This record gives sequence, C-alpha cells and structure tokens, in this order.
Amino acid sequence: MTTTSGDPPALPALLELLNSQDLGNRLRAVNKARELPGPEALTLLQRAIHDENARVRYAAISQMGTLSGVDPNLLLPILQRSLREDPEFDVRAAAAAALGDLKQPQALAALLEAYRRETEWLVRFSIIAALGELGNPAAFDTLVEALQDKSELITTAAAAALGDLGDPRAIPYLDPLIDSDDWQLRYRVCIALAKLGTEAARAGLTRLAQDSQEQVAVHARAALGSL
Repeated sequence: MTTTSGDPPALPALLELLNSQDLGNRLRAVNKARELPGPEALTLLQRAIHDENARVRYAAISQMGTLSGVDPNLLLPILQRSLREDPEFDVRAAAAAALGDLKQPQALAALLEAYRRETEWLVRFSIIAALGELGNPAAFDTLVEALQDKSELITTAAAAALGDLGDPRAIPYLDPLIDSDDWQLRYRVCIALAKLGTEAARAGLTRLAQDSQEQVAVHARAALGSL
C-alpha cells in the first residue's frame, strides 16, 4: 500500500492488505479503517470479522460501535451474530461493548439472551456494562441478579449500570454493598446512588460520606449537597 504522506488511505489498497497472508498487514488494514469514511470502513470491517485470526476479528468488531455516518440498523445484526457465534470470548466481549456503544433499544434482547447463555466472565462483564449504556428499564432484573455474581468485577459493573439505568428501585439492592471490603465497589455504589439522586438514596450516601477511602467520602458528600 502506497499513499502520499498526509493522504487518507484508499479502500482498495486496504482491502488488498486485508487479503495478505501476513497477520501484521491485516491488522494494519483494520487499524487504518479508522481513517476511512464510515461506510467505507464498514465495507472493510465486514470482511475483517470473518478473518481466521481472532486478533483481526477483535480489532474489527471493536470499531463497529463508533462508526460515523452508518445506519445502526446495518451494524446491529453483525454485532449480534458475533456476540452469538464467534468462538473467541474476547471477540464476543467486544461485540457486547459495541452494542452498548450503539445505544439502540433493539440490542436489548440479544444482550439479555447472551448473558443467560455465557459462562465467560469477561463477556458477562461487557454485557452488563452494555446494558447500563442502553438505559432500558427492562434490564433491571438482570442487573439486580448480576449484583450477586461471584465476580466482584461483574458486581461492580452491575452497580454502575444500575446507576446509569436511573431506576430508584435499585437503592435497596445497592445499600448492602456499602459494607463491601472492596473500596472500588463502594465507590461505584456511591456514584450509582448519586445518579439516582432521590431522597431514598440519602441514608446510603450519608454512610458513604464517612468512608475510610477519601475518594468515596468526597463523592458522597458532594452528592448529599446536591440532593
């Protein structure tokens, strides 16, 4: 591929790179897709998601939630299929994250189905975070269930997602986590309660305002001041 310095890459040259036997060339083609207009980038990425190498597929899927000038309805089935069918868990996790980035309500069913099916914690983590991005109240029960997950990272993601959801029904489920030994979880609970911003969150925020971790206490006191 030859281009004049400063010129954007040409799609045909990148497609040629994508057909290379060299993994580095194929990865470079996918990374260069960021410099293409959205519809041209999609043309390249749609081919890259079928690459035999998981790193190439991951790099392609990771871009699909942020493509500009592309109808999200074109992207949804691509990402849903990768979430459902890709053999590599990190690619499926990237697909879940990209679905969250799209913020399309139609993605909810696929994300909920995948959460029930998945056993890989990284994919489940990405799904929970994506559900928060969607902000659909129909995800409430799944997020509450995720608070009880054995993985503290998933519990933390669920607490954050419940804050993003903005449903005050989450407060009684978040309050017990204030006693967690994990200060990062307490911090996420604090942020969630602050986002919920109702009088019912005051008791939890008052406790968090006395937290031994300064970052938690400062955020809680600021939230109390805005109630």
